[in-house]
Amino acid sequence: MHNSPAPLDAVSRPVDYLRISITDRCNERCLYCLPEGFTAWTEREEILTYEELLHVARAATALGFRKFRVTGGEPLVRRNASDFLAALIAQPGVEHVGLSTNGIRLSASARALAEAGLRSANISLDAVEPAIYRRITGGNVREVIAGIEAAQAAGISTIKLNAVLIRGVNENQIWPLVQFAASRELILRFIELMPVSLTSVLNEENFFPVGEAKKAVASRTAMIPDLTRHGNGPAAYYRLPELSATVGFIGALTDLHFCETCNKMRLTADGSIRPCLGNHGEIDLKPALRPRADAARLRKLFLQALRDKPREHSFRDRYQPNRVMTAIGG
Repeated sequence: MHNSPAPLDAVSRPVDYLRISITDRCNERCLYCLPEGFTAWTEREEILTYEELLHVARAATALGFRKFRVTGGEPLVRRNASDFLAALIAQPGVEHVGLSTNGIRLSASARALAEAGLRSANISLDAVEPAIYRRITGGNVREVIAGIEAAQAAGISTIKLNAVLIRGVNENQIWPLVQFAASRELILRFIELMPVSLTSVLNEENFFPVGEAKKAVASRTAMIPDLTRHGNGPAAYYRLPELSATVGFIGALTDLHFCETCNKMRLTADGSIRPCLGNHGEIDLKPALRPRADAARLRKLFLQALRDKPREHSFRDRYQPNRVMTAIGG
């Protein structure tokens, strides 16, 4: 019998979703994620091994966590990522495993990931115009599109595209992204820029609220609210019947109810539980994993993290990031 989802003290929502970062490395330099010239990578010996990550997953499922997402950095830069995914998917109590990726290495990995049992992937796609995509990430959008096509061909059946909105950079990509997603029958989600790496990443000039993105889409086609659950996140979804498409909007800063249904915590690649992306609080699990795993101590630390999970993030309160996004996990 499964345990019930882990409760939050004084908060009426279950926490049953853990995002696991398996690396802080990346093969792109996103404007909103990794500053140019960044070199402060975590020492390799500080990164949790796959065995240690599975110990954490077992501790989580014992507390009622049922949904997991493997992230980074870029998870596919780590060797044998598909083997880890297969082991995680096979863990008793695990009901759903997804992958978040920038898509650059996906075309080479898609078949192995599908054979590992992966059926769900979120792929970052901030623009379909090559020059704009390169400005944001430093990468080649054609590689991402090839990865999307390979994932679909391999049988990864649930694919969502994520586009972070940056005023003055990619707002003219809103409709092209909608058309791209619709042509491939994929769900697209527009996400507000958040101050998750450097304070200077977000300012009044480059912030583009999802409300404006919604108006931009509505000016082109009819939108009908879609109450269907399309995963475990906070997006508000709309159907676009003329395109047979679904578009979601994630407004961490402008949606004052954003945190009310949050059911997730994060495990950083170097072994800290972070109850909230938008707060600095972390609990180091490595003392319960090294030199050997201690299940009772892991449980105690998890329960402490659950007690520490705040009611809402601090992004609206002059939030000062203390880690780059790749270190925290997507």
